Amino acid sequence: MSTRRVLFNGVWKAFRRGQRHDSLRDLLPSLVRRAFGRSRQVDDNVFWALKGIDFEVHAGEALGIVGRNGAGKSTILKLLTRILKPTRGSCTVIGRSGALIEIAAGFHPDLTGRENVYLQGAIMGMRRTEITARFDDIIEFAGIERFVDTQVKRYSSGMNARLGFSIAAHLNPDVLLIDEVLSVGDLAFQEKCQARMKRFRDDGVAIVFVSHHLPAVAQLCNKVLLLDQGEPVRLGAPAEVIAEYCSGSRASDEQDVAITARLRRNDTERPDYLFDVVPGEQLNLDVKIEFRSDVLQATVGVVVWDLAIERYVYGASSDFVGVPPIRARRGDLRTFSFTFDANLTRGLYAIEVNVVDTDRHRFLGIARGITHFQVVEHISYDGVANLYLVGREGASVHDLRQAQPAVGR
Repeated sequence: MSTRRVLFNGVWKAFRRGQRHDSLRDLLPSLVRRAFGRSRQVDDNVFWALKGIDFEVHAGEALGIVGRNGAGKSTILKLLTRILKPTRGSCTVIGRSGALIEIAAGFHPDLTGRENVYLQGAIMGMRRTEITARFDDIIEFAGIERFVDTQVKRYSSGMNARLGFSIAAHLNPDVLLIDEVLSVGDLAFQEKCQARMKRFRDDGVAIVFVSHHLPAVAQLCNKVLLLDQGEPVRLGAPAEVIAEYCSGSRASDEQDVAITARLRRNDTERPDYLFDVVPGEQLNLDVKIEFRSDVLQATVGVVVWDLAIERYVYGASSDFVGVPPIRARRGDLRTFSFTFDANLTRGLYAIEVNVVDTDRHRFLGIARGITHFQVVEHISYDGVANLYLVGREGASVHDLRQAQPAVGR
């Protein structure tokens, strides 16, 4: 028996850009064109949000969908929830689905939280007795006990998101459809949501998860679909697809250098995709630079970015870490090796490598997101640097310092 729960088969979705008619002179020709058929001008206003998307999700699988804003991610979810219909192709969801695709989507603003729980449950096909049996758990998970009888139009965006997810998560869905809307919740609630989604996946629920939070996608999903301007770029293993997504801005042929890089741990090579490290683990970065013009004096810069929040967390230049100024001629190929300790909190990080002509004060080339790594730990809840915090009740500050583990080892 097939366990397939979600099927997207050759789906295209078109939207028509709106036309404004500010005068009767513009309105009349438009009405004539509509009466006698489509014109080329009208056809030019068609915008394809999705172009030939194919995927399927089976019971117990989680599909992550990533891409830049406007790539078509939320359009896919709206097609799966039947808010939209495909222009071409077909999309099918088998079984009861729980969806959270917009803040307060489906909520009636003049109804209370309690009333909206029953409304959403009825929409999902639940009997009133089933909803009542799960009601207390829904409200407790959402953390809105004091406001359950308040109209949801009085709720904050975070309260709406918490209630919406809690309803979707407690009504025994066969398919769970989740959008980036969870990002409005606080960190503790996000972690609760991720833990609940992992449990659903392990219990056989099919999940479609749209998110910009790449570490969450990597941890939850069995496979990831990368979209770019409505077109499928790659569907495959999370680490490989995420690495390709993050590597979307490398040095181009128009720059004065060609930059390649490889990340290693403990002097062993790795496959060319994302891998996990623990805080403080030593990593080795090998950089190869081909010079396309003569350079009298240059340096290599290494920058680390936190991809989840797009934060610059570290930057250093080769001339400050023992590499003398670089002199090269057109066609020269030079290699460099850098070593660093990943004293970072949990998250997904990208490495940028740049080459600067210090004599002429300009960049010769920048390769953003050229390689990646993910830090995995379970102590910190926020921040950038891992401070190796330890604690013991009743201990003095001196005792705590003595108990501190060796940094990075």
